[in-house]
Amino acid sequence: MKILVLGDVMGGSGRKAIKKNLSKIINDNEIDFTIINGENSTDSGRGITKSIAEDFFLQGVDVITSGNHIWDQKETTEFIKEEKRLLRPENSLKPVPGDGFGIFKSKNNKRVAVINLMANVFMKKSEDVFETAKHFIKKVKLKVDADFIVVDLHGETTSEKMAMAYFFDGKVTILVGTHTHVPTSDHRV
Repeated sequence: MKILVLGDVMGGSGRKAIKKNLSKIINDNEIDFTIINGENSTDSGRGITKSIAEDFFLQGVDVITSGNHIWDQKETTEFIKEEKRLLRPENSLKPVPGDGFGIFKSKNNKRVAVINLMANVFMKKSEDVFETAKHFIKKVKLKVDADFIVVDLHGETTSEKMAMAYFFDGKVTILVGTHTHVPTSDHRV
């Protein structure tokens, strides 16, 4: 099983790179499931529109995750209700439309659970990310409810992402960090 995760597609240049390269990358590398974080994909870098999401799906994207800019385009609040492949953070303050996680089928017919979480440190107000993660992992079990579980933790600090990685250790397939302005695997002395 090959899963491709791309973080924070940014503006028109990011969309252009996706349109030019993604289908070829998926085909050449025999990728079974593709996730992108698309919450910065408008020209302004704030939010996503229905037409942008549809273009991503046409290029081979299976799921789009988001974060603190998910609601920056007014139209998103309507189309996210119907488009189950576009996720908003599961720990968003309720009530909000859309889903924060889903279980999807890969090209090779595996069940892939994807959960979108937003960190709490230096981010927009949201529910406690660790409490939300605890509730999720009680509901969705690796190798029982899903063959693979992918977590997109959208947040500022790598320390919070590392803490979440320890929390999910052995319970999910992969945790990726998006939004961070330094690599999730930041250098240490």
